[in-house]
Amino acid sequence: MALTANGVTWVGLVCNVLLAAGKITAGLVFASQAILADGLHGASDMITDLVVLLGLNASNRAADGCHPYGHRRVGTLVAMFVGAALLAAATIIVLGALGSLRQGTCPVVSVVPFMLAVITIPVKELLFRITRCVGQRDDNIALQANAWHHRSDAVTSVAAAIGLAGVALGGRQWAFLDSLTGIVLAAFLVVVSVRIMYQSAGELVDRAPGQATLDGIREVLRRTEGVRDFHALRARQIGGKVAMDVHILVDPDLTVAQGHEIASTLKHHIMTTDRRVVEAVVHVEPA
Repeated sequence: MALTANGVTWVGLVCNVLLAAGKITAGLVFASQAILADGLHGASDMITDLVVLLGLNASNRAADGCHPYGHRRVGTLVAMFVGAALLAAATIIVLGALGSLRQGTCPVVSVVPFMLAVITIPVKELLFRITRCVGQRDDNIALQANAWHHRSDAVTSVAAAIGLAGVALGGRQWAFLDSLTGIVLAAFLVVVSVRIMYQSAGELVDRAPGQATLDGIREVLRRTEGVRDFHALRARQIGGKVAMDVHILVDPDLTVAQGHEIASTLKHHIMTTDRRVVEAVVHVEPA
């Protein structure tokens, strides 16, 4: 059975609770700053999972008197929040790594923190792939953003594992590996977070969908019987979907009912050709 958006987010939340609790406990018991920081970063994923769950429930609500166009933009706001959380996490990682380099902090050698960091990597990478897959399938921008938050936990666990392994093998002189790897991977997270926020901001200011989507709509307009020409084609992204409107020119001798039938047929063709189009308004004018 295919996972739903809510289902995959609940799976991520449970995994985050278990991993974060184990790493924070290990960090306190073994006095390991690396695994403690990794666990605290994982705890931030629990917050974003909860926000995504709330956003999914809100964005799926039907239109009402106060929101006649529906609630899809809630998902866009959630994606913006997750992007900002990723940027904040990257900043905290960099600041912590720079502080460790200045102070010469050395992670405590212990097999338990190291194993927790190693175990986290495949678990969070799997969550990233599953969540991204469901997000792409449903065209859900918030879910895709949360997928990258899962990967951020995986890459910080890579940094923690490298640092702890480096100390175990090379001693204090290799302790800088933890901080250095964290800075490099944080730079990667900055790029991802900026991309997510840029995409979300584009939706909030009614940015048009990609050229391929627009070209597909134009092709449907050209091949629909009864449509002589068209103009004023507009489309915007909304919650990972597309809303559009267009003016079509038809034979001026047609009846109102015949013109309406052409418009209804066109709308059906557009929405079945491109499943991302969830709203199509067609205005009929005499040629």
